[in-house]
Amino acid sequence: MNHLQRVLFVTLSCFILSAALVPSSWSAPVQQKNLILATTTSTQDSGLLDVLIPMFEKQTGYFVKTISVGSGQAMKMGEKGEADVLLVHSPEAEKAFMGQGFGVNRKLVMHNDFLLLGPASDPAKIHGAKSAAEALKKIAQSGALFLSRGDNSGTHAKEKGLWKAAGIAPEGQKWFQETGLGMGETLNVAAEKHGYLLSDRGTYLALNKKRHLGLEILVAGEPKLLNIYHVIEVNPAKWPKVNAPGAKAFSDFMVAAPTQALISHFGTKEFGSPLFFPDAGKTE
Repeated sequence: MNHLQRVLFVTLSCFILSAALVPSSWSAPVQQKNLILATTTSTQDSGLLDVLIPMFEKQTGYFVKTISVGSGQAMKMGEKGEADVLLVHSPEAEKAFMGQGFGVNRKLVMHNDFLLLGPASDPAKIHGAKSAAEALKKIAQSGALFLSRGDNSGTHAKEKGLWKAAGIAPEGQKWFQETGLGMGETLNVAAEKHGYLLSDRGTYLALNKKRHLGLEILVAGEPKLLNIYHVIEVNPAKWPKVNAPGAKAFSDFMVAAPTQALISHFGTKEFGSPLFFPDAGKTE
């Protein structure tokens, strides 16, 4: 073998060895195992996702990056293709999101309810009010402090609807303050300032267990205070890079019987009743 043949032989051998060592870059793409979940702060602050996400990861092999924001912000992420799947609780905004083609396979997952909370002294005397609208009118008339999340979340959307039903425009009033924060943080602010606020039941009970907030449930049980959660897959036709298989796997997991059974018991040991109620397969 002359010098030129040796050079050609070595070059060809190196080429073959390199191809054998890195076949993945030349073969079909490996399935994306990272999954971005954009969800409302209540599912995180209540501790529910601390239980569900490890279960999902163990069952499927996916690694979930959870981004806990308000429902409005979660859907904005979906609109930009910055999330793969959403778990949110703002039904009217969700319908608009679906209508614009940003999401597919919107599924009912669970519900709990919203509460009007306030200090034990109840300066606006809303305890015993027949409706949230009546309670909000009393707060406005008394000038008692009300803390709003002001973050375009599902809770904020519900609150705005309740103010509208009461015929009150609170923005700009001295007694009305927007925190721009998530549910847990807004609860802490309300506790420090002895103000009223709207909260989902799950987050309130979970945080009040950890640290007595000094806030009491003053109005609850009205049908308008129902708080409904859906899981939505981001539309891969809009954003081809989203992890569509992972989003579907998570969506299926949330409505699967074992997950729904876990949701039905979550919080019972600590609070005497569940923080959420499973709804998969039901009609709204």
